[in-house]
Amino acid sequence: MQGDIVTDPDEITQLRNIKPGEGFVIVPRALLADFAPRDVNREPELISYDEFEEMFTTFEHTAFRLETRRRYRSDEQSETYHRFVAGLDPEWDLDHPWCRSRREQSALGKRFERVRIMDNPPTMGQRYLLNNAERNNAVGEDTRYLWRADAERLDLPAEDAWLFDSRVIALLHFDADDDITEIELITDPVQVARACQVRDAAWHYATPSRTFAAGVPSAM
Repeated sequence: MQGDIVTDPDEITQLRNIKPGEGFVIVPRALLADFAPRDVNREPELISYDEFEEMFTTFEHTAFRLETRRRYRSDEQSETYHRFVAGLDPEWDLDHPWCRSRREQSALGKRFERVRIMDNPPTMGQRYLLNNAERNNAVGEDTRYLWRADAERLDLPAEDAWLFDSRVIALLHFDADDDITEIELITDPVQVARACQVRDAAWHYATPSRTFAAGVPSAM
């Protein structure tokens, strides 16, 4: 290993398990990220739903979501979804604990950003979430949209994930019935850097939800 010699006394005092005759060098993070051996059999680090929910209050700066699926079973089990499908006002409850939490975190200066991918024509679930975007925006999120054809042109992944503070990914796993089965925590710098690139591309080309809604074809 080759690098700059560590000479700063304060840094040296932080080193542990030093053997006689050992020296130390500074290794650039990019070197480790690009050339370190890969463990092809790496076990995914899974977190509980409670741990996942806690991330929405413990993050410091930004929480970004890329939504790519055509339906979410959890949505279809809600009363608001049933009302929307019946042609009624979903009657979003802006005093729901989820909404209160978003407002509280946004008031601290934290940013919630979300890009949703929509098919053409949209699925019923996607139409429902487009209506839902008004609620999200009202409580502090900035929700934007991309047509799937544009997402594919940008080579965006077909994964659903949250990116917190540009340093950790919460990747959502789904089963064939569109239920969330697992939440995987990813801190690998290469994958996080790629997620940041995906976020930047998606956000640059996405359209604010209200403007996007004006161009969505009618369900009739």
